[in-house]
Amino acid sequence: MNRVWYRVRKFIYKILDKRELLMALNVKYYKSKGVKIGENMRAFSPLLSAEPYLLSFGHNVTVSTKVTFLTHDNSVIKLFENGTDIFGEIKVGNNCFIGSGSIILPGIELGNNVIVGAGSVVTKSFKEGNVIIAGNPAKVISTTENYASKISPNVLNIKGLTYNDKKYFLEAKKYLFVQK
Repeated sequence: MNRVWYRVRKFIYKILDKRELLMALNVKYYKSKGVKIGENMRAFSPLLSAEPYLLSFGHNVTVSTKVTFLTHDNSVIKLFENGTDIFGEIKVGNNCFIGSGSIILPGIELGNNVIVGAGSVVTKSFKEGNVIIAGNPAKVISTTENYASKISPNVLNIKGLTYNDKKYFLEAKKYLFVQK
């Protein structure tokens, strides 16, 4: 894709507040760089690393803001005279959510239905799936089933609402946001 044309389209989409179109354009760009991406990807962070071809995402994945994907580690240069890096593919399964500010280290595999809590540092794989992980280093804090039953009273659907409609709706429902 022509880089200038990409920037022009990105600018136009931002002006028109066409987030979904901008996201689709970004996904197309990431794919052109070698990132493997399934259907219905929602990326609010760049899906790039020094080795974008080592990134793989399944279907229905959401990556929140300020997420970092590290596909290599150069610190080994301090340990090995004839070695500069270690590399690892990062694989994210289907129906995963990666929270804001998370860091995913080289060689990590997340199974299907994994939710990564905001600010987590994922230092090991969670291939089994159906878990909520969080912390530094990330560890299992719940199953997706337990989490879903806990939060179900607070789940809302705001898809398609304008900013003002959402504001009105949320102000009318303030009582829902009390932690139990």
